[in-house]
Formats: sequence, structure tokens, C-alpha cells
Amino acid sequence: MSKPLVVSLSFFVLICVIFLIVVIPKITGSITPAPTEIDAVPAESTLSAANAVISDPVIPDPVVPAPAAEVVPVSPSNQLVIADFDTGDKPNNLGGDFGAWNKDPDDTTQGSTISFEIDDALGDSSGYSLKLDYDVESENPAYNGFWMKLNELDASEYNTVSFYVRGEGLNNYTRRIKIEIKDSSNMTAPYIISGITESWQKIQVPFERFRKIQNWSSLGEFVVVFDDMNSEPEQGTILIDQIAFEKR
Repeated sequence: MSKPLVVSLSFFVLICVIFLIVVIPKITGSITPAPTEIDAVPAESTLSAANAVISDPVIPDPVVPAPAAEVVPVSPSNQLVIADFDTGDKPNNLGGDFGAWNKDPDDTTQGSTISFEIDDALGDSSGYSLKLDYDVESENPAYNGFWMKLNELDASEYNTVSFYVRGEGLNNYTRRIKIEIKDSSNMTAPYIISGITESWQKIQVPFERFRKIQNWSSLGEFVVVFDDMNSEPEQGTILIDQIAFEKR
């Protein structure tokens, strides 16, 4: 081979090598730049972002609170208030008289008195309740209490006797009292109330508990009794309010 031909081939090879080393990397580099550290996004993040874009927002189910226990008050048409004591004086709401009674007015070792207290069971700031102070601490048989005339009331459309009661003073009241309903023939039906506390409680006694009363169409009296068998302590104070007949 002649020398000029060898030189030409060597030159051609050199040109090819330069082309492969210099030119081609520049061309490919301009088409696909290498990612930098700032531009790099982890695959997991990319997937999460994609899902956030294409997924519908998750809307939680509405929270519906459980319905509160329904309190059904007695409507005025189903209640006849006998005495609310809100005038702070006699008579009761029927026009009937009331007062304290004693087994033996001459026995000074026992007795009961009534007065009006600014403490309404329903929270009426202008109302009153009836305060009953009793004393059955005696060597003699002792009982006394409170009476109230019902003026031959026809209560036959009702079925429950109700009233509010509470004790006054720390451990200064009996937890048990007796109530009585009398009809116009003076037939008496007693019932024992227990569990009295310092807080107002509504007492509701169905008519059938007063077993001796057969005729509810003509009632004579409502009576509270303190006695040396049920009253402990034997001296104390009870408040009573909102005596009524109800249809339940």
C-alpha cells in the first residue's frame, strides 16, 4: 500500500473517532438531559400525587346523633292542679281550706305547723311551696300532719295523684311519709311514700294504690301524716308543692 493511501485511511479513522467521542454525546445530551437532584421525584410521591388528582374526594358519612330521650310533660288538659301554693296564702286552687292537724292539741310534746317557703318546686322565682314542720317525739302515741279540703271533687277522669316533695336540712327530715285520700263519705285510703331526699322529687301514685277508694267522683280530703312509726328522725321539716290529679 502506498504511503499517501495509508495517511488518508489514518485520517479517516481519526475523524470517525472524534465524531463518536465528541459529536454524538452532544447530540444525545441535547435530546435527553440527565436529571438533577432537585428535579428528581421519588416514584412513590409521583404515584401519590397522581392518585390525589384523579381520585374523587372522600366525603365521610354524616354523623347523626342518637335521639335524646323524649320527655313527655302532662298537658294542662290532663292535669288538674289542686294546690300550687303560689299565692303564699289560703285557699287552695279549688277554693278549699287547708291546715295542720294534731292528734292531741293539748299534748305539747308533739305537733305540726305549716308555713309558706319561697322555694317553688318548678323553679318559679315568685312561687311558694308549703313547709311542714313536724314533731312526733313523744312518750305518748304521736301522729300529726297536714289536711286539705277537696270540696267533693270529681276526679274520675284522672288516674294518678301527684305532688313534689323534699326534705329540708341535712338529715333533718323523715324519708317516709304517709299520704291519705278521703272520699266524701270519709272512707280513707293510705299510701306510704319513701325515699325522700333534699332535692325536689315528683311523686306519682296511681289511683289503684288507694284500694279503699271506690268512688273517685266525690273526694273529700288530701292528707299528709307524720307518725312515730314511719317518721325518723321524729322531728324535722318537709316541703311539699304542686299537688295535682293527672291522667297518664
